[in-house]
Parts: sequence; structure tokens; C-alpha cells
Amino acid sequence: MYRWKLFQTIAVLGLTAIFPLAANAQTVTRTTTRTTTTTTQVDTVNERDSIRAGEVIGQNNYTAVQAYLSPGNYELVQHGMQMRIVPSAHLDWPPPYRTATEKYSPQCSLGADGDLHGYVAGLPFPLLDPNDPQIANKVIWNFENRPMFSDDADLRYPEFDTYGPDGRMIDRLLVLNMALYNNVGRVEVPPTPTDPDALASGIRSRFGLFPYISPSTLNGFGFVRYRYIDTHKPDDIWSYDRYTRRVRRETESTQSDPISASPAFGGVGGGNSPGGVNGGGSPQPTLANNVDPDSLFGFSANPSEYTYQYLGEGRMLAVVHADRSPETACPDDASHVCAENWEMRHLYVIQADAKQGENLEIPRRVLYIDSEGWFVTASDQYDSQGILWKTLVNYVAYSDRSEPDARVAVYPYRRFFPVAMIDKNLLDGYDTVAFMPSPTSSARNSWYVNMAAVDNSFFNSRKLEIAENEH
Repeated sequence: MYRWKLFQTIAVLGLTAIFPLAANAQTVTRTTTRTTTTTTQVDTVNERDSIRAGEVIGQNNYTAVQAYLSPGNYELVQHGMQMRIVPSAHLDWPPPYRTATEKYSPQCSLGADGDLHGYVAGLPFPLLDPNDPQIANKVIWNFENRPMFSDDADLRYPEFDTYGPDGRMIDRLLVLNMALYNNVGRVEVPPTPTDPDALASGIRSRFGLFPYISPSTLNGFGFVRYRYIDTHKPDDIWSYDRYTRRVRRETESTQSDPISASPAFGGVGGGNSPGGVNGGGSPQPTLANNVDPDSLFGFSANPSEYTYQYLGEGRMLAVVHADRSPETACPDDASHVCAENWEMRHLYVIQADAKQGENLEIPRRVLYIDSEGWFVTASDQYDSQGILWKTLVNYVAYSDRSEPDARVAVYPYRRFFPVAMIDKNLLDGYDTVAFMPSPTSSARNSWYVNMAAVDNSFFNSRKLEIAENEH
């Protein structure tokens, strides 16, 4: 049997230069052993921690979690986000992904510029050494090739709700599809492990968010995004404007602007306020929104746009066994999401700084990445002056079906499903919650993961026009 050990030396005190609020985190040395069938005992909340399983954290006792959250997430709790502390549990990978990791990971390496070489499928770097000068790039490549979506995925009816500083909802964006298709790293749906289109087009993956359904002024809008195997080649992004009935090519830099605030939609949102769509020669809709395409799933930017620094790793709280899918909106909670299950996790902390000349709206992101699921659990975002600007929280469910009453999107083993993401502007108080899927949708088969629900043809720019005409 294939076995590997991940030796994780945690020095959270070393992170205080970047985020002082983590100064009270414990310094721990931890070794985790994983095989294809068993794992060691999970590191859960214990008597040395300042919190206890079963405890509910809120405004009356928020200081207890200061050592276990990012600075931005800690501010959310200070402002009234509630957390329910639960015992930790393991996350196992889908068996085909685990098999691919065993087979292909030994041949993976990084070039001097941080490019990934020799990758076929699975997790490229299951063995990580904190003393490795390339560990930050390896963590990012593990995240890029995480087990969450190895082949394809199609989420029906994602919803983005934006709230003002007074807590009242001011905008809602409902979309029919948020989908992706990987040409590389495929482990379940033929063709595996590489779609022949990868050699023909040079495209590594395709992503789409379209068509927008509501508000009615945005009906039919949307965009697709292509990422290339050549990591130095910029992403191709195409957006559709129903008012001009034209497909327009976007630049990568616009993808750190709020959704629906790109030039194709009449203007660029930005600064320290939610993006809006305005200006232009034809009638243009408006939409208040915080979430930018580069922040979907915690981090969706082209990896080549950033340099990476390993800040450390530690025991921190995250939502990886969400109690509800669809997630439930709670107007009385400062996060606008009902209190969820937070558990102790082992997270890598990676700082991503935009390369000179990239002209990105968000020049620095600090990513918190789960060491088992390899997804982003939280992210703090800083402006050009180095001021903490926004914070993200990802809520992830772990189940064999997208919803408890699903009849189609049911799987032979448990998978990871993002169910919500909070994007909070800490400077002006606006926040957007991405519900995945919409809590008001009647569909009960939302996440189609590795089910061939979409293929490469789904992401053709022509499809944007067709989708608008159909809706």
C-alpha cells in the first residue's frame, strides 16, 4: 500500500508580523500519516484550547476564538457572526483521485519559476516539508488540483445577495449555471486522465457563470473563462452584454473587480465599495456586489499573476462539515448565514502578492488552505496601502449528495460541496453572500460533480448568446 507522511511543524508565532491577531495560537509539532484506507486520529478541540466542543461563539465570548481565526474572520465574529464549535472529523478523497495521486505524484516537480512539471492527475505534492523553499508554490498547486472538482462540475442556481451596512439586503443576483470543465487531471469521467482537447487547444480548464436570471435588468448577462496549460499565457475571458448583443473579450485584471462591474457591463467597480454597473452609451443596469471572479471558491485567479510566500501552518477553525445544504440565510446573524459547525483544522497560510504590472484591484490575498481537502477555508484581502480590506469565509459540506433529498446528484462516496461564501468589506460594511445553491431554489439536485453534466462545448462564447435567448 502507498503511504506517506506529512511532517508539519507549526510556528504560528512566526506569523505575527503579517497578522498579529494570530499571536496567541499554540505552537505545535504534528505528524499526520495517511494511507489509502486509514488515517490517524484527527486533531480536534482539546482541553488545552480556549474553546470547547458544543460551545456557541458570538459577541459575548468572541475573544475565545481569536487565536484560531484570520484577522478578518475574527472581525466578523466581533460584529456578531455566530459559530458552533464541533469535534473535528477527517475528510477522505474520492477513491479515483487517491489512486491517481499514488500513481502520478512521484513524477511531479517545480521549475525554478514555480511552474508545475510532470503533472497528470491527483494531488501533485502529497508530501510537504515546511523547510522547502518552494512549499508555498506547492501548496498553491495542490489547491489548483484539489480533489473537490477533478473532472467537471455544474452548480444550478447560485445566488449572490448583497447587504448594506445596516444589514438590509440591497441586491440579489441569481444565475442559472456556475460550471467548470478540466481538460487535465481527470480521474472519473472519460476521457481520462487528459481530454484530447488539451493538446488541440492548449486549454487546461474552462469556467462559466451564465446566464444571469435576475435582476431582470441583468437577465442574459454572463461570462466564460479559459485557463491555459502554459501558465504564462493569460486567461481568455469573454462576457456577454444583452443590451449591445455582443460578446466582448475582457482582460485578466478585470477579474478582481466585482462581478457585473467589468467594462463590458458599462464600467468598472472598485475601490472600497461594492461594484456597480453604470455609464455607457446604452441603458446599463446597476448591481451592488462585493464578489469578484478571482475570489470564487476562495481563490480563482490565474496563479501566474501572483508570487507566493509561506507564512506558516497551524490549528485554526473552519467550516468543512457544514450542517446544511442549501445553506440557510439568517437576517439576525451578522454574516447573514445561520450559525454553522466550525471545527479545528490544520491549515496552510499562504500570502499571494500580485506581480508588478498586473494592475489587480486586490493586490494581496492571504489564503487559508485545508491540509486534507486542499480548498480555501478563508481569505483576507488587502488594498494597495496594505490595509485589511475584505475577508472571505467558505462553508463546505462533505456528503454523498448535494442535498439531503437529492435524487440525481448522488454519489458512491462523499464529496466536497461549497454551500456558501461570505465576502465582507470591513471598511464600508457592505457584504455579499454567495449561496451555492440558492436557498429559495426549488431544485434539489444542485451540484453535479464529475457527472459529465457539462463538456467543453458548454463554454463556447457563442453559448453565451444562446443562453440569453433561451432565458
